[in-house]
Amino acid sequence: MVAGVWAGQASATIRVATFNVSMEADNYLPRGEQGDQQVLIERLASGDEVQIQNVAEIIQRTRPDILFLTEFDYIADPGKGVEAFSTNYLQVAQGGQQPIDYPYYYYASVNTGQPSPYDLDRDGVASGTGADAWGFGSYPGQYGMLVLSKYPINKDQVRTFQQFKWKDMPDYLPTRTADGDDWYSEEAWQDFPLSSKSHWDLPIEVDGETLHLLASHPTPPVFDGPENRNGIRNHDEIRFWRDYIHNAEYIYDDRDQSGGLAAHQRFFIVGDLNASADEGDGIRSGIAGLLNDELVQGAVEPVSPGAAVHSESPYAASHTAAWGMRADYVIPSVYGVTVLDSGVFWPAAGEPGHALVSSRGASSDHRLVWLDVRLK
Repeated sequence: MVAGVWAGQASATIRVATFNVSMEADNYLPRGEQGDQQVLIERLASGDEVQIQNVAEIIQRTRPDILFLTEFDYIADPGKGVEAFSTNYLQVAQGGQQPIDYPYYYYASVNTGQPSPYDLDRDGVASGTGADAWGFGSYPGQYGMLVLSKYPINKDQVRTFQQFKWKDMPDYLPTRTADGDDWYSEEAWQDFPLSSKSHWDLPIEVDGETLHLLASHPTPPVFDGPENRNGIRNHDEIRFWRDYIHNAEYIYDDRDQSGGLAAHQRFFIVGDLNASADEGDGIRSGIAGLLNDELVQGAVEPVSPGAAVHSESPYAASHTAAWGMRADYVIPSVYGVTVLDSGVFWPAAGEPGHALVSSRGASSDHRLVWLDVRLK
């Protein structure tokens, strides 16, 4: 089935996808070295970085209508970031595929690499970067987020939650030391944002119908200690969307508009959520609660032939990351959305396109996840 508009149908049929593309600047340096955005800017300008060509080929093969990319560094000058990617890679045939054009995009700042004045990891040094940044990163914008769309994004109605304070979430999970004290100082806690990158609500107009793309990339629930500060944050970043789709009154956005999503809205919760209800190191109740919510079609579980033979896990067919877990999601609303098909771009050995996912260096350690849907 080809995404687009079916002749004779009043409703639109589209493909919605998410893909962690591993396009952060440090990915292009020798292991262990740290750089800055200039490293990625140069690769985007050249048009000849093989890893980015492969990412573009995967997108050209799957041809989503709406695509959320994670780990795409935020570069304030879009001509050097998203527009360079589009012009020099997506609009150029890769591996014999047809070029693809996205006339609309959304690209904004994130918390990763944004320096804090606090010692958030309690190692005795307030470095301002790495684990002491508001979201882990060695420079502002690292591991950023990008939405590409063939349909108009209503930018006047976009809501972002980059500055929403974690302390303002009722019943947040506390982070404690082994002695039971608060992990974060009172001063740090007052300033601490919930989102490690950002949370976005993007209204997209599709043939007279509006859908809300609810996009985020919660922190991995690892790289911490017994206090589990990243696991706890991951849980609450995911829980935010469950509260949001139920129009929780406590929520406020970066324009100080209060409340969540109104009832009877089409939406898709998308992104590398770094969590599985069945496997991994995360607090599983967060993602399980979201998938079991009555407002979402949580039983939709995209699979692939490559994942099915990649590990011995009983859940292998639905894995979306090479390290062995379902981490990436396109979760549709019950209201206004009929799911027609779904999948993960992960060809098995011997199938066309397998070389594109044969290693992390080939493209990414994550796979593109897609849903074909009809809006009703």
